[in-house]
Amino acid sequence: MNYKLADIELSEPLAPIELSAGQNGIGLVARWQGRLIAFEMVELSAGSVMTVERLEALACERFAGRILVAKLEEELRRRQPTDGAALPSLSIAICTKDRAQRLSRLLSSLDRVRADSAFQSVEILVVDNASVDNATRDAVEGFRDIRYVFESKAGLDFARNAALHAARGDIIAYLDDDVVVDRNWLAGLAKACLENPDVGGFTGLVLPYRLDTEAQILFERRGGFGRGFVRREFHKARFDNPLHPVGSGELGAGCNMAFDRALLIKLGGFDEALDTGAPLPGGGDLDIFYRVLRSGRPMIYEPEYAVYHEHRETIPQLRRQYWTWGLGMMAFLVKSYRTDDEMRARHRAMVRWWFFDQLKALARAARRFRGHELRFGIAELWGGIYGLAGEYDRSRTRIQAIRERNR
Repeated sequence: MNYKLADIELSEPLAPIELSAGQNGIGLVARWQGRLIAFEMVELSAGSVMTVERLEALACERFAGRILVAKLEEELRRRQPTDGAALPSLSIAICTKDRAQRLSRLLSSLDRVRADSAFQSVEILVVDNASVDNATRDAVEGFRDIRYVFESKAGLDFARNAALHAARGDIIAYLDDDVVVDRNWLAGLAKACLENPDVGGFTGLVLPYRLDTEAQILFERRGGFGRGFVRREFHKARFDNPLHPVGSGELGAGCNMAFDRALLIKLGGFDEALDTGAPLPGGGDLDIFYRVLRSGRPMIYEPEYAVYHEHRETIPQLRRQYWTWGLGMMAFLVKSYRTDDEMRARHRAMVRWWFFDQLKALARAARRFRGHELRFGIAELWGGIYGLAGEYDRSRTRIQAIRERNR
């Protein structure tokens, strides 16, 4: 399986999309006047052509509503000018370990967007999370105006906290090193900040960087990191979801998130027993989203604030990712259950709902003889069981040992 990614502009004449002999589908990234409005995966015969007529039919069937919304929002924006409103300063934090090539790719994409920033100032901060050689530092030195910080304690949330305290901006935006930013990424974040000056944090759209392997295509077909193309606002209370805000994964993904830096400092930063690396590579984003909402500050999901993520290449890697999702989810729930007495009933209910939902998904996969779905579901369920059975405590013990070694 190999899909071609194609970026199409619907406000201009379309052109046919040709597939190579090894490609059997297209991942369509659709725009209207430069703005991202939709993503669609279309299966085709290897080496075939998606004609202009078929593209136009697809646009009419699937994208017309989003084009209308984009037009209406643009008209409203013109009628409500924000001239004179001041944007805060911004720090962009990239936490990385031993992935210099991907880091360089991300920094190149940031170089292309930061020149036209509307923020008061923009700094880019790279936190080298205990890399084994100098390749990360060398990659940073290949770009202008990048601050380099070395964090000797291995673990993503150690690195995130190092960035939090080293940064100078009012807003801190975190990017994982396996993404590249869309050309409107910085403008999308600026728009969200300008229109929502009092929120605690932001998340954004995550699209696939490539769809070259079966694992990448399966992950995206199962939902990927996608949260859609509609702006959403999340508050402490929500009347249509009795478990809110415990299910904080609906807010977005940790590979593309930003926060009021002063609020994060007030909250004590990221929990370093979550997102620790290989033993527990998850839960840190769920935890910080939850804590921001519980502080009383809302969060915004803004689809114009978009990145492209390089998904896992192989089926075993993807199966492990689903295992870590279950592991991280339950570690987060155990931690939050202990620290937020008011929400304990919702945490218990979320654990019950999560396991019941996983079992329903497994039953559906078994009935339809979908082998990969079944294996992915078993991996996530087993991760959840293992996470519930003391993973947060094991992680706290591990990070205490790390701290003692780095004194």
